[in-house]
Amino acid sequence: MEPQVTSFQAKGKEFLQPGLIWLEAKFPKKSESNAPQEISELPENSKPHEKLKKLLSRRPRFWIGIGVGSISGGALIYGLWILHTLNQSLPDVNDLLAFNRDGTLTIKAADSTILLQSGPATRDKLKLKEIPDLLAKAFISIEDRRFYDHRGVDYQGILRSIVTNLVARDFVQGGSTITQQLARVVFLNQERSIKRKLREALLAQKMERELGKDQILERYLNLVYLGSDAYGVADAAWVFFSKTVDKLTLAEIATLAGLPPAPSEYSPLVNPNFAKKRRNLVLQQMREAKVISEAQAKEAMAEPITIKPSSPKRFQVTAPYFASYIKKELSRYVSQDALEAGGLTVETTMDLKWQKIAEQVVKDAIETDGSRQGFDQAALVSMDSKSGEVKALVGGGNFKESEFNRATQALRQPGSTFKGLVYAAAMGAGFSPYDSYEDAPIIIDGYQPNNYGKKFSGWRSISDALTSSVNVVAVKVLIDVGFEPAIKLAHDMGIKSKLSPTYSLALGSSEVNLLELTNAYGTLASQGNFVEAHGINRVINQRGDVIYQADFKPKRVLDRDSAAITTWMLQSVVQAGTGGPAALADRAVAGKTGTSEKVRDLWFIGYIPQVVTGVWLGNDDNYPTVGTSGTAAYNWREFMSQAVKGMPVEEFPKLPKLEGRKGSIKAKPVKPNEIIRGMIVNDDGAIVPYNSNPEPRHREWQEPAYQEPAYQEPAYQEPGNYQDAGQ
Repeated sequence: MEPQVTSFQAKGKEFLQPGLIWLEAKFPKKSESNAPQEISELPENSKPHEKLKKLLSRRPRFWIGIGVGSISGGALIYGLWILHTLNQSLPDVNDLLAFNRDGTLTIKAADSTILLQSGPATRDKLKLKEIPDLLAKAFISIEDRRFYDHRGVDYQGILRSIVTNLVARDFVQGGSTITQQLARVVFLNQERSIKRKLREALLAQKMERELGKDQILERYLNLVYLGSDAYGVADAAWVFFSKTVDKLTLAEIATLAGLPPAPSEYSPLVNPNFAKKRRNLVLQQMREAKVISEAQAKEAMAEPITIKPSSPKRFQVTAPYFASYIKKELSRYVSQDALEAGGLTVETTMDLKWQKIAEQVVKDAIETDGSRQGFDQAALVSMDSKSGEVKALVGGGNFKESEFNRATQALRQPGSTFKGLVYAAAMGAGFSPYDSYEDAPIIIDGYQPNNYGKKFSGWRSISDALTSSVNVVAVKVLIDVGFEPAIKLAHDMGIKSKLSPTYSLALGSSEVNLLELTNAYGTLASQGNFVEAHGINRVINQRGDVIYQADFKPKRVLDRDSAAITTWMLQSVVQAGTGGPAALADRAVAGKTGTSEKVRDLWFIGYIPQVVTGVWLGNDDNYPTVGTSGTAAYNWREFMSQAVKGMPVEEFPKLPKLEGRKGSIKAKPVKPNEIIRGMIVNDDGAIVPYNSNPEPRHREWQEPAYQEPAYQEPAYQEPGNYQDAGQ
């Protein structure tokens, strides 16, 4: 049975609908009625399958066209989708302004002076106005003559470079614009692929839309790699000619401008002949671009390649001991992933003026005092006592000879400087500076504390005993305060090293480093508030994001009155005691000297209300010196008198009311098993009555013949074997 056919009209056409097949009917003549017509039966040759067969057989080109069009349309849509995806994935061009290469680390002082750079970093970043116009035009002439005419991609320049290179049978011009080269350096990689080239072109166009030509040119001239570890024109001028950019000759300018396509091949250090050929080509391009005259070009071409090489400035480290301290600290605040990614800029707390003063003081101390008093090393740390910021740090006399940092890595016996912390604990436990103790021979559980020269002076107040650095009184005070409270307070004040609960702790037998001991005295300077010593202020990543910001809050570890009393006593050490050489003419100083066993270490840790500074003198091999702690105090004054010059004078707190004071620390007195008074241990180990006229010995406290097992004299160690104490 034949299918029924219905018809309808649309836009002047009449369509027949036999079942599901649509066929177009002939248009009726104008004279004919436009009314729908009923057709009961289709002609034989109008059956649907016949029509379709004829259509497919008679019009192959039509269907080929349909296929090609479909494929082309699909490809176009896919291409547009890829472009959209690539555009969406393009980085923010503002990152260009804060760009640092992968693998770089830059450490800066508080005033932004670069202290150290590692990795492929640009040391001297110049503003465009600081770069000679001729130097900028030289790069434009050879790399991108239409730089100011294109929008990031120079299609005309690409064709011209192809023709030029074919004619010259050499690589004369590149097809990439300066903008494309900058995009590749900053955001992409050197991969050879269509996708990378497409991203490069898109990114270059985006940069041109969002940045000015001068910004692009400035960043390019600062970042372009020019060989021999030189990044940017300033570094290259120094590496190849030992000059700043403003001192370069025309010939030298052309030499640098010729380097970007092949820095090693065209390097004047590696291939002077190739470098000259390339230089002359640059001069020729500059002449054709009317940047220089014919005469200037000929004169420069006649010059030989002359170089005066220097190592890159980033290898020249300022304040190397401070920089090494910062590198060790960095891992405490920044993740390992961020460190491995590189491109970090570390802004430190260092005051460059103070650092230079500190380095000179350490150098002079070793060369002058050390030669007479038998020590060949020194270290100095200075901090803002209120903020905990390390302003200067010197870890030795010569970093090139020894990178061992004696300010942060060397564990040394602090001697009597530790008494300041013991007496701070006593004041915190409610003791009075006028409490008296007998300075007399005593043996406690087999341990015998001795004073300098084995002399004893009878009853002494705590304050007087601290001023004169009396050892016996310090040990007795420690016993009454207790090991646990004294050690806890010392740790709370900034000591990170292990402290042994022994009687000799009062005399500085447990080893510490200079930085932590200085930090602890800074807690006294800030009236009992501890702020952790730190040298890093901010860390900025490759994109310019701040990934670490120092935020050290003060923590009260000792009540204000106890800290004020301790400071009052420590002022007496400088005014009338062993710390006299540290006195400053225009302001009060508090501090404490220290000399370890056999005079191996000479110390002075002192402070004014705003600043705390520590000085150590000694030998890496623990060999005894023949000096005194007064030498350390003298060098402390040499530094501080220059560093704080012009700083407002602040006063220490007045001595608070003592009557009825209870303090903030609970004492836990030690209960010795055996105390023998009036007796000493002689050189043969026998306990004998005290002889009031012993032969004097030149040291602050005597090494006991018998020592309690918990304390041992440190064995000889090479500097490299010291353990890092919390750094």
